[in-house]
Amino acid sequence: MQPIISINNLNKKYLGGFEALKNISLEINKGEIFALLGPNGAGKTTLISIISGISIASSGEVKVNNYDVIKDSLKTKSIIGLVPQEVSIEQFETVLGTVNFSRGLFGKKNNPAYVKGILKQLSLWEKRNSRIIELSGGMKRRVLIAKALSHEPLVLFLDEPTAGVDVELRKDMWNIIKNLKKKGVTIILTTHYIEEAENIADRIGVINDGKILLIEEKEFLMKKMGKKILNIFVNKPLDIIPNSLTKYALKLSADGKTLTYTYDINKDRTGITMLLNDLSNEQIQLKDIQTKQSSLEDIFVNIVKE
Repeated sequence: MQPIISINNLNKKYLGGFEALKNISLEINKGEIFALLGPNGAGKTTLISIISGISIASSGEVKVNNYDVIKDSLKTKSIIGLVPQEVSIEQFETVLGTVNFSRGLFGKKNNPAYVKGILKQLSLWEKRNSRIIELSGGMKRRVLIAKALSHEPLVLFLDEPTAGVDVELRKDMWNIIKNLKKKGVTIILTTHYIEEAENIADRIGVINDGKILLIEEKEFLMKKMGKKILNIFVNKPLDIIPNSLTKYALKLSADGKTLTYTYDINKDRTGITMLLNDLSNEQIQLKDIQTKQSSLEDIFVNIVKE
């Protein structure tokens, strides 16, 4: 696939000596949804700020659509939309006014039909004449997205876009992001909500302590590193796990009714058959058995720990 963002040997070091980014190299493909995951202070926002031209790297190179973000800053900024973490909008301006103003800042001609389409897609059209101060937090977040899309960018950065947004609005935004992808917009998402990345991302990048730990296709990552969990529901509650079963590293629920066994689906032998035989030998009667795939959150936590 053709990369629209190319990052080579990128470093960011502040005057006090703190290294926010350490030798980052990364390519983001045109038209994909790329989720950048990492704990607080990992370097996610710093990386986005440098690509967007808000901050300057200490060393390294960043190109967007083959334009250098320093030498061709006006060209790169014109094809990038950014939805920041913080809601910072002129509170007494109307929704329509603030979106049109953002479009004008990039030298775009008036296009009422395009702006109307954005506002309708974001469920803001009925609020177009409302002042920002009158909107809920979720609606303000939608206005930020409308502003970022106002100049028809090729690349959209969403830095924690659903922070403080309720579940219903969050799902609406997932649909909006999917629709943008269909139109060819490249989307880079940073989030604390792992389910967002699991739901919509094509590829996952994990960053911690200013370093990229891993970049992988989401489906391949979950297949490669994911584990399955076997929940065994017993007829009679257990007080303790019998000694003969300690080799399986089982976990017993607080009520004693569920044993949990974690196994690697990629291994030739999962140990399930032996476990069930040993349970039978201990005269532990089973009520039900359920399996589930470990989530992206489980995988993420393990990667960061390692």
